[in-house]
Formats: sequence, C-alpha cells, structure tokens
Amino acid sequence: MKRLFIPTAAFFFLAFASCKKSECHECHYDDASGAEVELGEYCDDELESLEANGYNDNGAIRTVHCHGH
Repeated sequence: MKRLFIPTAAFFFLAFASCKKSECHECHYDDASGAEVELGEYCDDELESLEANGYNDNGAIRTVHCHGH
C-alpha cells in the first residue's frame, strides 16, 4: 500500500502545483476631469489586454490602472 500511496501523492502535488491560479485585479481609469472611474475586476488575459491597450471611453483611449485586492 505504501508503494501506491507515494506515487499517487506525488502526482496530485505536481498537478496542483502546476495549475496556474487566476490573477485578478480591480481596475479604474481617470476621466477628463480627473475623477476615478471604476471598471470592476478583470482576470488573466482580459486583465493583461486592458492594461496593455487601455479602455475605450467613447472613442478616447484611457490609461487603465489595476491593483490587487
């Protein structure tokens, strides 16, 4: 039984350790008057794209700031 337990335990440890946890952050931008506009929470690829490309605010591309919880 010990021989079966060790490889099984090692497999589950590696499987969970190799899973990428989702990275999420709250995001906002500053409008023309300087007021902070909350965009909500974005995760993973959507978060990365928003930070890289900005937010389209009726044709104006706004720089987005995101921070962790």
